[in-house]
Amino acid sequence: MRCAFPPYAYVAAIPILPGMNLRDLLKLLPIERLRNPPPVVTVLRFDGVIAARPSRDGLSLASHAAALEKAFAASRLSAVALAINSPGGSPVQSALLFRRIRQLADERGVPVVAFAEDVAASGGYWLALAGDEIYAEDASLVGSIGVVTASFGVHRLIERFGIERRLHTAGDNKAMLDPFLPEDPADVARLIALQQDIHDSFKEHVRRRRVGKIDAADEALFSGEVLTGRMALARGLIDGIGDLRSVMRARFGENVKLVVIATERRRRWWLPRLRPFVGREPHGAMAAPVADFLDWLEARALWARFGL
Repeated sequence: MRCAFPPYAYVAAIPILPGMNLRDLLKLLPIERLRNPPPVVTVLRFDGVIAARPSRDGLSLASHAAALEKAFAASRLSAVALAINSPGGSPVQSALLFRRIRQLADERGVPVVAFAEDVAASGGYWLALAGDEIYAEDASLVGSIGVVTASFGVHRLIERFGIERRLHTAGDNKAMLDPFLPEDPADVARLIALQQDIHDSFKEHVRRRRVGKIDAADEALFSGEVLTGRMALARGLIDGIGDLRSVMRARFGENVKLVVIATERRRRWWLPRLRPFVGREPHGAMAAPVADFLDWLEARALWARFGL
């Protein structure tokens, strides 16, 4: 049975006045969802260790650049929400992600709200500072404002097996902290100086983004200590306790539309590693799996610091 007065007939019956745009026309339609479309909040997930190798389950600007552009280009956009679950990682990639988010937010005039899930610590908290506001759960782990460097020393192991290490450099500090050599106190001193400079930048970043919300003279905030969501709220590192859906509904209404933006699909790390064993890339067949295993160990060590 055909409708005697099809919906598109309403459009033909609407008088078009000078200066009217599409939104004005939609408001005249008798269909509520077209006259009053729901506000849109795009959701970007940042889940994993922040690293320069996005194909190995790391977060980076490369892995999220396209998704960021899409998130801020949505129509009827009321806000962008960041769902963060990261123990940190690369300070450079954290800074690059932060800067790109703030550039897009300022260009489009769109507020950004960050939500810490299980953990938003170290570089994960640096990233959360891209939000105009930060929320977390009571038991979320937040903060850890500091710098850590971890490595292995295997010089005794190679000595035990009679392996001779041959290393040739141009530049006195080129082989600083080589894991196959005994630790040099001068190398450790240089590393501490590098860490201190990065830590100073981190502290300045926190003070600038949380101005008026934290006690800037409270040096204990920058000791690398991790806080629960409630502790972080009391110290001014976050703005409230709450989850993404509840906060966005309270702010924009029950009919707010949450649109999850997919990030670049990462390759399965093991697929390209099979090539050396099937006739391609014959050199370094064992080095690639070892490198992947060490990356996995490093990532597990980061998560393990927070009991995850």
